[in-house]
Amino acid sequence: MRILELINLFFAGMLAGAEFVVRFGVRAAIGTLDLQPSIRLRQALIRTLRLVVPGVYLPAMLTGIAVTIWNGGGSGFAIQCAAMAAMLGWTLATFTGTVPINAAILDKWQASAPPADWKETIRRWERLDTARTSAAVAAFALFLTAVGVQLP
Repeated sequence: MRILELINLFFAGMLAGAEFVVRFGVRAAIGTLDLQPSIRLRQALIRTLRLVVPGVYLPAMLTGIAVTIWNGGGSGFAIQCAAMAAMLGWTLATFTGTVPINAAILDKWQASAPPADWKETIRRWERLDTARTSAAVAAFALFLTAVGVQLP
């Protein structure tokens, strides 16, 4: 059980870290670019991160489910359930929000001719990204707290 918890902490921390860097580092940098380079950079990041993020999200989610079930109501169980609720929030914001926007940016946007509503689309993506970041950081903090309350 302890090894599974450590694996969960590793991947939950990686997810939180990735989201944190995109939210507070990458997003600000993209905002300083002219429109065409910013669209090209967004598209390049989407191509890369759509492979990287699932590689840390899936193990974080699966090990989170496993440690919560394995705990079965023991010490830290309520905290693990709260962490899983945060993971669910991340999942919903991602699959119903940022994934469709990212697909449109890749498939339909041209740097030389962005859609008329591009500013509103970016604002919506940024709101969803803030929610995702908050959820991922909360999940990591809660999983970490759950392990902490279980220590002898």
